[in-house]
Amino acid sequence: MAEREMKMSTKERILEEALALFAERGYNGTGVDLIAERVGIKGPSLYKHFKGKEDILNSLIDKAEERYNETFGSEDNLGPIPKSKEEFVRQALGRIEFSMKDPMIRRIRMFLVQEQFRNERLAKITTSHQVDGLQRMYVKIIRGMMEEGFFKKDDPEMLAMETTAPVVIMMAKADRQPGCEDEILAVIERYLSHFCDEYMDCNP
Repeated sequence: MAEREMKMSTKERILEEALALFAERGYNGTGVDLIAERVGIKGPSLYKHFKGKEDILNSLIDKAEERYNETFGSEDNLGPIPKSKEEFVRQALGRIEFSMKDPMIRRIRMFLVQEQFRNERLAKITTSHQVDGLQRMYVKIIRGMMEEGFFKKDDPEMLAMETTAPVVIMMAKADRQPGCEDEILAVIERYLSHFCDEYMDCNP
């Protein structure tokens, strides 16, 4: 841990410690002096890097959104359309495991759950990640697979909802029960496999 901290800039350490505190104590329960103390600097030194706590929050959200979109994907960053049941399940599980186990994304998600009712921007981000944006992403994936003949013709919006809603529920369970991630991933894999068996065309 000490070696990793040496490689991080003070600005990066401020963001990391702030995120840990926001997830633990909430935004209102975290002061600038406490963040500085965790980093090992004096409160006034923090202002050399950020204007204040809101600037730290906005920087954290921007950094997490960039990482999420690059690694998880989005409706504008789908990656290749799956060509089989195995590929569909593998891609989905890769996204889910990243979201569930990546320390930054997990902390951001836990923080968003707490703060979504106090901050309009955080509410929109939470809705996008857990409902609307995720739904639009899987509508495009499933519609693309239908056009290629890999899914039976159906309503892609309804199938996207059937794909994503149970997964979001199970991920929330994983957040509440740390240490159960692998067990929950196994359940999600069974569900995705069952979903494909129900809706994929065996003779594309």
